[in-house]
Amino acid sequence: MSGSLCRSLYAFGGEQHQQGLSFQAGEEIRVLQALPGGWWQGEKDGVRGWFPSSYVQVVEEQLISRPERLSRSERMEQLRERTASLSQLAAEDLKDRLPPHWKCYVSPQGQRYYVNTTNNETTWERPSSAPGTPRSSFRHKNSLPAVNGFHSSSSSPLHHVESSHSSLVRRSSGEPQSPGSMSPTRKQNKETTVTVNCVTFPSAVCLPEQRLLKPDEWSYCDFFWNDKKDLQGSGCVTGFEILLQKQLKGRQMQKEMSEFIRERIKIEEEYAKNLSKLSQIPLAGQEEGTLGEAWAQLKKSLADEAEVHLKFSSKLQSEVEKPLLTFRENFKKDMKRFDHHIADLRKQLVGRYAAVERARKALADRQKELELKTQQLETKLTSKTEEDIKKARRKSTQAGDELMRCVDQYNQSQSRWFEEMVTTSLELERLEMERVEMIRQHLCQYTTLRHETDMFNQSTMEPVDQLLQCVNPAKDRELWVRENKTGEVRPVDIEI
Repeated sequence: MSGSLCRSLYAFGGEQHQQGLSFQAGEEIRVLQALPGGWWQGEKDGVRGWFPSSYVQVVEEQLISRPERLSRSERMEQLRERTASLSQLAAEDLKDRLPPHWKCYVSPQGQRYYVNTTNNETTWERPSSAPGTPRSSFRHKNSLPAVNGFHSSSSSPLHHVESSHSSLVRRSSGEPQSPGSMSPTRKQNKETTVTVNCVTFPSAVCLPEQRLLKPDEWSYCDFFWNDKKDLQGSGCVTGFEILLQKQLKGRQMQKEMSEFIRERIKIEEEYAKNLSKLSQIPLAGQEEGTLGEAWAQLKKSLADEAEVHLKFSSKLQSEVEKPLLTFRENFKKDMKRFDHHIADLRKQLVGRYAAVERARKALADRQKELELKTQQLETKLTSKTEEDIKKARRKSTQAGDELMRCVDQYNQSQSRWFEEMVTTSLELERLEMERVEMIRQHLCQYTTLRHETDMFNQSTMEPVDQLLQCVNPAKDRELWVRENKTGEVRPVDIEI
């Protein structure tokens, strides 16, 4: 990717990074370094900095770019970076590039998976050449990587429980086992996983093995898996409910912003009405001369200013207030659908975990029964006792099989819940970014309209300023005298 030329899709201010590179939409940027986490280093107009890769689209890939502007050492460094990045790709990545809007990530086990940055669709297989169409989706049973201590059929949350009980059942067919023999296995399982509110997480020992789904992006899908104590009550709030609360709060803030703009419109309309009324009052209407012309122009400017403020209020209503009110009209409906969907999956997960606990208890009871029958066999050898032991072994085996089945169903439910949590949290993240960007754009439109209003108001006052500069008392006196004079001959003394 180093040396490639990309074009920015959106404006980026650079505030999200200490060495951020700011740019506007449609500008060309030369990529200097591309990190797996999604941050790229680039150069624009001689300035270097970091920016998110999702804000740009690659338009040209070349091994050595602009040789006439790069020194030989810089071109060799580009070549080494390009070779190093290519050496980490699979053979299929060398044949053709990913379709637009697709990005590749690596699971903690080293397996690649692909994410569509437009609709957050995820797949194990490399997307086909048709943009946005993967060959197969993530959404299959036990198909996601074990990113958060669960999610793979080989490393599911109760996988150790399943294998330990399976071996326990096999041993029970050959030799008697006491209920106490389960304790080492249960202890080992507690050291590797811990279940909180029916969700299984890795213990502190396994945490260093995990990697974030979207490193360095502070994405919703990485930081809201646990439940949080409700400060207003004695219960707990799920991480997904916290995300929903943020969305609902953002919706409320958006509504209050539109109400603020509405009040601003009312002020403008009332102000324009008062200006227009004031311009029609015939005060000082009999002033004459150049001063009278300036006074008449001043009163006319009030009417012009009233018209400017009326246009300003009309544009505020159509270009700011209305979009704020109509944006995401189905917001509550979408949030309710998301909430019910995740809540149903979580409820199903709770039921499956309860089934696992019942099956575990049943297995312990069967093991205890088998131990008692074995002790009876040692004290009294009869055919009936041997038959009872066989029955106890069969029941123990059935209980172990039932536990394995319940564990498998639990893992499947947790995998599906995990998939939907990732997909839905990314969708909420996208909606939040859209909301913030939409509000930013319309507030910028508000400031633009405000500046335009000030400019128009200034233009209405320019004729008044010009006429005031031309006020000439001597000329006014001359004009008035010419119009109202009664005679030029002055009186003289009487002569006798």
